[in-house]
Amino acid sequence: MITLPILILTLSVAIVGANSLVLSPIAGSVASSFVGTEASGIMIASATYGICTAVSALFLAPLSDRLGGKPVLLVAMFLLALALGLSALAPTLLILCVAQGLSGVAAGVALPASYGLAVQLAAKGRESETLGVVLTGWTLSLVVGVSISALIADFVHWRGVYIFMAVLAACVTLSIYLTGAWGATAVSSLAKGKSTSPLTALRVPGIGRALLVCASYMIAFYGLYTYLGGHLQQELGQSTAASGLTTLSYGIGFGGAVLLDKFIDRHGAAYVAPFVFIGLVLTYLGISFVSVSFVGLVGFCLVWGMMNHLGLNLVVGRLVSLDESQRGAIMGINSSVTYLCVFIGAMAFKPIFDNAGYAVCGLVSATCILPAVIDGIVTRRQNGLAKESAA
Repeated sequence: MITLPILILTLSVAIVGANSLVLSPIAGSVASSFVGTEASGIMIASATYGICTAVSALFLAPLSDRLGGKPVLLVAMFLLALALGLSALAPTLLILCVAQGLSGVAAGVALPASYGLAVQLAAKGRESETLGVVLTGWTLSLVVGVSISALIADFVHWRGVYIFMAVLAACVTLSIYLTGAWGATAVSSLAKGKSTSPLTALRVPGIGRALLVCASYMIAFYGLYTYLGGHLQQELGQSTAASGLTTLSYGIGFGGAVLLDKFIDRHGAAYVAPFVFIGLVLTYLGISFVSVSFVGLVGFCLVWGMMNHLGLNLVVGRLVSLDESQRGAIMGINSSVTYLCVFIGAMAFKPIFDNAGYAVCGLVSATCILPAVIDGIVTRRQNGLAKESAA
């Protein structure tokens, strides 16, 4: 059952995701408003957003452990609404960069708080299913948010895009404030005589392997996804609009996989993980195999979205379950690792794409998932031995 708080969390993730994705497709329109600026120069604002998100997630996300997830999310979404409004009014590129930096600070707090609250508010035994619903916010941001923003930029103005998102963020902020049925607030670590930080979170048993799985998963995805559009347009001769079909297909698959999240709750993450990550390896191999076919890529993007949804659910679900009292700090590290992997994936896959082609990029992504496969098999075996010992 999707409650109002879960819907609010989903919309929070969608707005954060839309802001992180929207600047690239409208960069040309934004550049035209600043004299002497090219579209590539606008991406400085995007880079500023990424850096500020990573730093904020690392050092500010632990606040939700001490103050509670709801009040921290409230402040983060309020700051995001202000930052998006400033983006809409930015008279220069420098101000736009500052505004996007502020939105990055807000995003670095909002995402970890949203994920932590999703698990906290979930009914017993339905944690993965509830987390999966909140993760569909990324589908909304990709399929709906970016598409609507592109239309607004074309028919109104790029500033209208940020006004639209600022109004949505303000509405979500007001909804968080007015909605009281959020259950118990997050456990206060200060009340227990300890505060959380990246250092305390890194001492949590099992976090090293969990972050390794997160990193391998993210590098595989961002490395391949970054160059999908370039491959479609440069190698397959497709238009930008036609290339958008792959994004739509991926988004439909990602959102549709929410129906499968209940199997994670039913059978347990340790049992399901090896199958999901092996399926993801096979998906990347399939993308490599059909890379010369536009229709084939559109079809495999649907499967890619489904497998990535399940994979992301397992990655995030594992991290938030490691230590309830340090969820904010742990999810902050997760967000920092994610944004670091966006950079690593884009940089590492560039020479591979330029010199060997997209098919080889698919093979490399499949290889990157192998640590997750191995970890899943080992964890499942350890869980099996533990159950036998208990019996």
